[in-house]
Amino acid sequence: MYRNLLFKRLPFRQIRNEYLTNNTKQLVDSKCSVNTVNHLVRHISVSTVFSKKRKTAEEKAIENHGRRVIRYSPKAGSEVVGIWRNMTVQDLANVLKKDIDHIFKALEFADKNSDTEYKRDTVIHNPQIVREVVKISGCRFKLVARPDELNEEEENKDAVPAPPAPESALRPRPPVVCVMGHVDHGKTTLLDALRDTAVVEQEFGGITQHIGAFEVKLKSGETVTFLDTPGHAAFSAMRARGACATDVVVLVVAADDGVMEQTVESIRMAREANVPILVAINKIDKAGVNIERTLSALSQHGVVCEELGGEVQAVRLSALHRLHLDTLVEALTLQAHLMDLRADPGGYVEGVVIEAQVDPRLGKQATVLVQRGTLRKGCVLVAGAAWAKVRMLQCGAGSMVQEAGPARPVSVLGWRDLPAAGDTVLEVSSEKRANEVMRWRHSQRMKEKQEEDLEVISAKEAEHRAQYRARLAHKRALGRLRLKPEGPRQKQIQEDTHPTLSVVVKGDVDGSVEAILDILETYDDHERVRLDLVHYGVGHVTPNDIEIARAFNAVIYAFNVECPVAVSAEARRCAVSVSSHNVIYRLVDDIKHQISARIPKRQEEEFIGEASVLQQFMVSEGKRRVQVAGCRCVRGALARHALYRVTRNGQVVYEGKLASMKHLKDEVTTIKRDMECGLRFETEFEVQAGDTITCYKMVDVDDHTDWDPGF
Repeated sequence: MYRNLLFKRLPFRQIRNEYLTNNTKQLVDSKCSVNTVNHLVRHISVSTVFSKKRKTAEEKAIENHGRRVIRYSPKAGSEVVGIWRNMTVQDLANVLKKDIDHIFKALEFADKNSDTEYKRDTVIHNPQIVREVVKISGCRFKLVARPDELNEEEENKDAVPAPPAPESALRPRPPVVCVMGHVDHGKTTLLDALRDTAVVEQEFGGITQHIGAFEVKLKSGETVTFLDTPGHAAFSAMRARGACATDVVVLVVAADDGVMEQTVESIRMAREANVPILVAINKIDKAGVNIERTLSALSQHGVVCEELGGEVQAVRLSALHRLHLDTLVEALTLQAHLMDLRADPGGYVEGVVIEAQVDPRLGKQATVLVQRGTLRKGCVLVAGAAWAKVRMLQCGAGSMVQEAGPARPVSVLGWRDLPAAGDTVLEVSSEKRANEVMRWRHSQRMKEKQEEDLEVISAKEAEHRAQYRARLAHKRALGRLRLKPEGPRQKQIQEDTHPTLSVVVKGDVDGSVEAILDILETYDDHERVRLDLVHYGVGHVTPNDIEIARAFNAVIYAFNVECPVAVSAEARRCAVSVSSHNVIYRLVDDIKHQISARIPKRQEEEFIGEASVLQQFMVSEGKRRVQVAGCRCVRGALARHALYRVTRNGQVVYEGKLASMKHLKDEVTTIKRDMECGLRFETEFEVQAGDTITCYKMVDVDDHTDWDPGF
């Protein structure tokens, strides 16, 4: 078949006629016979091999007899060099790695229309001439920045604190006292007793959930600034900020509870901030309290009171009945005099943001503790990623003030953006300078983000290269150019079917939102249910929050903030859940409930009954004989459509369904206790007397999350 096809396709007949035509005259002259002419056929050799074997390096060396083989240089332009504007001749020579004379000769060809006399330091202003020189030199080019611009460090335009003030500029200032301790040990009640207020009655759940700054004027006429910190375990960041911004820490310990978890944490934070501690043993009016046990427990954590031979003052008092408060005030005053607290009231203002919030009537405001300088209306402040021109100053009582000196907390209004709690507040000369600082800090944040993104991109690129090399090695091992796709083609946008709880967090102050976010960071059960934080912010629930929650199918958690009527109606129309809470542990319980509701149900066995095999029977059913187990129900009941498990000597020999259940000769659906029956299983097997048959069914059971936020 192949031979006929080959001779049909190739022009053998034309070759034969051409050969005969050229040789006819010679044949006639030689008087050859016709038979001789017919025998003149051109012989063609046909081979099925159309390629030759590639010679090895050893074979080539033998063929060349040791002579040098010509090696052609790689294609010109393989090397890429970087060029920039206004290069000098020496720069061009350094980039091309050529001699300066070579550059001069190349310039004669590249710049024929100019009379410029080129020297080493001559600047080439025309970029086209630089490109032509690079091409003449056999290279390719790319535009890059000037090397000295890359090495030049960017000027730091950030606002920084002023150097320490001279001794002559320092003036006495009030002490800043931070009240710390375990939850429900009476910290806020103690402050209420000192300033004759009832803040504790206004708190939800009977616990403090914000950090508060108050200015208290004592009977002696001296002024003391108190910072009231939460004692709940969720607000550790607030306690840390309070410890760093204070001069003295008043450690409140309840006489009935003694040293608790947050008490130990408060001691650690005070030591890290290098702040002296004054112990206030509260609730001494309760019956059966053991103060010596409390003092001994404190000494185990390094707080040795004076009664035990230490240096820490311990005051026994009752904040509820206002007992021995004057002793505590005297101890605070003595400690302040010993520390000789002074600050510079002049110069630019420096301070720290204690708390930040969004007031529905006044807008963005932040509680600032002034540490240096005097804060007045019109001052331009920068704090973190926010800046403000002070429009209004309010004291802790809510009244307007004109200025605030060192160690005085005030509420500042006029922020363009809301600062974060704990940010350092610095005064700048003008709004132009504030915008310059904001641009600088924004650029620094973008650089940090780019570095973080680069690490992630590099890791993904390395993973992709490893997968590519593995695929390439696999193809080479199989000797194939490409492989068949494994399975169906995957969609570019994969549908995420993993159970997920998306949340939007809104809080009244920045510290509360920070505490909630810290709690969400402790969640580690993403394998069963993923917890995604979609958005967070300070202030009331807005229509923008509803749109975000609708897009991500999220739940909005509002902590100590209201949801306006119009926004609530919009949330109901969009089927968005808004959960409002006033106590943080109730909010966490709600989140745990939502997570548990999204965990897929698991199946468990529910026991129905148990039977004992008495004997195996062979029963005729139609034309065939089947095996039937004669049983007696010994516990519970047996159901016809349930599942069964046959156990023999502790080993499971059958697990499945029934094909038939009969009592006497009647087909039944239920067998009660102490009744005998005949059971025929779907899969026939030989049962023995004494086997145990367990009747059960599979039911769906709700699972619960094991997430423990730490309180």
